[in-house]
Amino acid sequence: MAGSEPVTSPDQLKPGNRKAGRIGAVVSALVLLAMTIGNHEGRVEDIWLVSIALLLLAIVIGDAVLRRNGLRS
Repeated sequence: MAGSEPVTSPDQLKPGNRKAGRIGAVVSALVLLAMTIGNHEGRVEDIWLVSIALLLLAIVIGDAVLRRNGLRS
């Protein structure tokens, strides 16, 4: 049957640059943390910025651990 194979585009088959992705995530987290220093009032913005930065770092660390243990290709 023709519909049993998933449809993918050619760019989905080649992997991206892992090192560039990791560097981009860490730089983005540092930029988010730098944005907490500013002239805004209240701490709600700081909580969001720090939370998103920590989430990015957790994803990078989790990916590295999974790859080292052979659970991701």
